[in-house]
Amino acid sequence: MEIKSLFQKITIKQANVFTITVIFLLTMVFVALLVDEMYKDYERALEKSSLVKSENTLDVNLIDENKKKLKSLLVRTALAIVTLSFILFAIFLGLNNLFNKFLQRDTEAFLNFFKKAVDHEEAINPDTIFFQDFKEMVGYANEMVSKINEQKKSLKELNLGLEERVKKKTAALLEINKNLEEQKSFSQDLLIAQKEFLRYTVHETNTPLSVILTSIELYLMKHPKDRDLSKIEAAAKNIFSIYDDLSYLVKKDHIEYKKTAINLNNFLSSRIDFFREVAEFSRITFNYINPNEELHIYFNETKLQRVVDNTLTNAIKYTLPGENVAVKLQKAGAFIEFLVSSRSKIIEDTRKVFEAYYREEKKKEGFGLGLRLVKSICDEEGVEVRVSSDNEMTAFSYKFKAMGD
Repeated sequence: MEIKSLFQKITIKQANVFTITVIFLLTMVFVALLVDEMYKDYERALEKSSLVKSENTLDVNLIDENKKKLKSLLVRTALAIVTLSFILFAIFLGLNNLFNKFLQRDTEAFLNFFKKAVDHEEAINPDTIFFQDFKEMVGYANEMVSKINEQKKSLKELNLGLEERVKKKTAALLEINKNLEEQKSFSQDLLIAQKEFLRYTVHETNTPLSVILTSIELYLMKHPKDRDLSKIEAAAKNIFSIYDDLSYLVKKDHIEYKKTAINLNNFLSSRIDFFREVAEFSRITFNYINPNEELHIYFNETKLQRVVDNTLTNAIKYTLPGENVAVKLQKAGAFIEFLVSSRSKIIEDTRKVFEAYYREEKKKEGFGLGLRLVKSICDEEGVEVRVSSDNEMTAFSYKFKAMGD
């Protein structure tokens, strides 16, 4: 594993040195083996000459001369082999250096090309490359860098376009935000003005309404009631009911509505009496079923009046002419149920009648805020509200927690 990692980090120059060293060592080994073999042949030749001497008793001078000739031949042959080996090694070394230079030049050309490709679009000239393999790589490298540069240009243009679009969008959003702030400020000023107007209207309406109702009562004490006066009284009471709604809306966030013990029987009877003239003018009759026992709840009187008055006026408005509005109080366990029912046009969507500004009959006057006010009070005080409507009957039911349970 260590040898593999070592060769993975080796450079071309180091590889060349390593290759030359190995070849040189192999050459020396080859020369040594060859000389050793020649020396062995020399020894065998000497032994043979000695045998010949002993057998034929040749001249000693001749034998010594043969020895010198063999020894001289051995030396010359060994020198020739060594010289030839060094010549071949030098030729190989020269060719190796030449090809390595070409290889190094081609490699450096590619390295410089890729280094410059980061900032420049200069391509490699195939004519400057020596090896055919690298020449084939030149085309791929030039094409690759060309595509990369095209993508860089495209991304740069896209980035510039995005920056411009972001600037425009930011400017547009700033303008929109400025307009929204102006609209918000205008809306707040308008809302403040509206609240001030309502507060002023409520304050200024109370006195004339009280004067009108009081004058009607004083007039009736001295004169018989006629239809025109009944119309005036009904209209005044309707206005008074609207005044009470507005007064509650203006004051509900500024004052605390404290709870007291309320006799629900008496309270409901007084509100029915108040609206009886209005109902009779619309040819509607109240049929109040008063329970035998007195029923009490712990509730705020102003809030209770808003619930009762809006339910009764809503019944008067939508009940068919000539019909009765049944008003009923009954004990239901730990609760007291206040039920108002009558024959009217069927309510198509009973879930929406408590939404602000929702009115199924568009021709009817009003803003649809009364029942929304009722629902908000019931939600605050934990009063269960139910609405049912079919071709026979439309009913509104409220369950108040009975006092003492």
